[in-house]
Amino acid sequence: MADGLTKVTIYTDGACSGNPGPGGWACILMAGGKSKELCGGDASTTNNRMELMAVIQGLKALTRPCDVDVYSDSAYVVNAFNQNWIGNWSKNGWRNSAKAEVANVDLWKELVALTAVHKVTFIKVKGHSTNEYNNRCDELAVMCSREFK
Repeated sequence: MADGLTKVTIYTDGACSGNPGPGGWACILMAGGKSKELCGGDASTTNNRMELMAVIQGLKALTRPCDVDVYSDSAYVVNAFNQNWIGNWSKNGWRNSAKAEVANVDLWKELVALTAVHKVTFIKVKGHSTNEYNNRCDELAVMCSREFK
């Protein structure tokens, strides 16, 4: 426990059949030797929205502020925080470098609010590789996306 906060690991993934199309998200929360799997989906969405939703739902499942390592294969999600795209977007009125509105601004704002509650570190993992938790999240996300076909 850093700073008295419970250490939590969250693996996340999103899937979409078509872009847009039916999609699914999944996350695995791990803390204190226990794990919990969550997943859901949407009938008409995009892969990026599902990647964001996986992280949002994982953080929303926490009942108190935690020290969280979020593992994602989404460069979109990880780079937004690790390369400070979020700070730049916010400073520029949620406009990107091309002066267009940031895609998925509703989910980004929700995620930013959740990262203010927790101490969150974003870690990029290689998708569809040898990471068992990332592979399990992919399997769950695809399964949930199929419920909307």
